[in-house]
Amino acid sequence: MNVSQQPSSITSKWIMKQSWKNLLFAHWPLPVESLRPFVPKPLQIDTFERYAWLGIIVFMMDGIYLRGVPGLPLFAKFPEINVRTYVRYNGRPGVYFLSLDAPHWVTYTVAKKWYRLPYYYSQIMCQKDHLGGYHYNSLRNDRKGAFSVQFNGNFMASPGVYFAGKETFDYWLTERYRLFSVDGRQQIYSAEIGHHPWPLQKAEAEIQQNTMALPFNIHLPQTHPILHYSEGVESIISNIKRLC
Repeated sequence: MNVSQQPSSITSKWIMKQSWKNLLFAHWPLPVESLRPFVPKPLQIDTFERYAWLGIIVFMMDGIYLRGVPGLPLFAKFPEINVRTYVRYNGRPGVYFLSLDAPHWVTYTVAKKWYRLPYYYSQIMCQKDHLGGYHYNSLRNDRKGAFSVQFNGNFMASPGVYFAGKETFDYWLTERYRLFSVDGRQQIYSAEIGHHPWPLQKAEAEIQQNTMALPFNIHLPQTHPILHYSEGVESIISNIKRLC
């Protein structure tokens, strides 16, 4: 698999390949202070035009391969929904995940322990319609039964593929080549991610229900989110390392 990526140092470090397909990127602007309680203090919340941005990313995980293990992927493809924001550590930009929902117990168990990522088990249904659009319906029950975390919506790509220029807002939102995570002792970890630039398309979406930010007591603005679609990329991911 020939994967162009940033930073180049990941070429010799990667331990895993993943294939991400048919993604919807939905983003909302938020005041920095609304996210600060949920992002570890060593991480600086990254901003664009003075706002922090909350992203809900809906996609299909279409293959996970370990380095040195040829043949079939470890797991069959499955849908996933991520809630994320954007941060910096010592000037290095990356992604910080508030939550990740998946229906595959092995994936969320292993990733939760190995990469210190906040995975949750959810029932997620994905359907593709005859027009090429997608419908997602996701349900995660709160452990205490107080509320349900849900996403129910349809989306479709608009015609025309483009690649975001480096100084653009589209690039700032999507081209992130590092993830940060935290363990129970508030130690910060990082892993590098490599892939070709995202082939982006504008998107249309009808979101009937979205309580993905409810566990953080975050109320998303009533304005229409910034939407992008991508047919996907193949990625390589380095081993995780502790920063502090």
